[in-house]
Amino acid sequence: MQIRNALVFEESGSFVRRDLWILGDQFVTKEEHESRAKIHKKEEALPDFGALKAIPMLVDIHFHGCDGADFCDGTEAAIRKLAAYELKNGIGAICPATMTYGEEKLTEIARAAANHENREGADLVGINMEGPFISRKKRGAQNPACIHRPDGEMFLRLQKEAKGLFKLCDLAPEEPGAMECIRKLKGQVVLSLAHTCADYETARAAFQAGASHMTHLYNAMPGISHRLPGPVVAAWEEGAEVELIADGIHIHPAVVRMTFRLFGDSRVILISDSMRAAGLPDGTYTLGGQGVTVTGRRAVLAEEPDTIAGSVTNLMDCLRTAVLSMGIPLESAVKAAAVNPARSIGISRRYTSLRPGCYANLLLVNDGLEICHMIHKGKLLY
Repeated sequence: MQIRNALVFEESGSFVRRDLWILGDQFVTKEEHESRAKIHKKEEALPDFGALKAIPMLVDIHFHGCDGADFCDGTEAAIRKLAAYELKNGIGAICPATMTYGEEKLTEIARAAANHENREGADLVGINMEGPFISRKKRGAQNPACIHRPDGEMFLRLQKEAKGLFKLCDLAPEEPGAMECIRKLKGQVVLSLAHTCADYETARAAFQAGASHMTHLYNAMPGISHRLPGPVVAAWEEGAEVELIADGIHIHPAVVRMTFRLFGDSRVILISDSMRAAGLPDGTYTLGGQGVTVTGRRAVLAEEPDTIAGSVTNLMDCLRTAVLSMGIPLESAVKAAAVNPARSIGISRRYTSLRPGCYANLLLVNDGLEICHMIHKGKLLY
């Protein structure tokens, strides 16, 4: 397959007009493509795409569910449903997140993920362990009954059941045992500060001990004050990467713009943090065993209506909102929704680049960022 004359996204953060060549499930050089085409005497040349931009399929490393399914359902049927919905919306690789549950339930979820085979839909490339090593005071929509002190041995048991799929482990660094947990797991998994009451000094110590990531920045953590800088400033100073939910509900557009300027577009990771109501109408749903009421683009705990309970927006919609409503340059938004998350969890060698040797996962979008054509692992889906 040949993609002709598109404006192609480059990892450097620019668009260049050029052709792309696909052989099997990956991008190849022009020479490789021509050599194989001569042997098989068959080639599919798609129409000229001069009016469209070619961007890699997105990677969501923090979401819980969609289309009525939740990753924590712990079933193959749920994973397949997640994967189908995500792929349909331009997300080629997924690293869904757990909620705060006990070890027995988390083991069930880990085993289901480990047994999943990437045959259809978005590829399951990891698990994000958002709970249970969090602060009770900043639990947000997490179930307080299952909160557990940070425990490196517990994580390693779960990692064994998941066959190494856990790519991120979230924790509150001020909790007893957290620093020991960070030191124990450093280098084995990306350690992220989350649902925390940590002050600047504690957060900075956690980053220096081995943490390198911030879960949904600004949400479920202290804010910035001129006398109490808090964990956000510590993350900036220590070079951490940070997640942002750009759904238009969780964070004000001005703060999203500020964050891209402060951290730079190489350290910001767009996430959806979606729950099972994403893609479905308003109504009552569940998240982590708690009731959630969805009205429009807003999801809140049924018993605590002031508490946001994830989002109902997929990552492609978050990218559109960031660019079209918040003023983030498209090049920066694509880096944050594709390149950076893949790098963060160690899958960038095959995903999110349009260079030879990577999976041919490609979106062709118009100026409104509508998906006009989608190619997944070399197959034209529409």
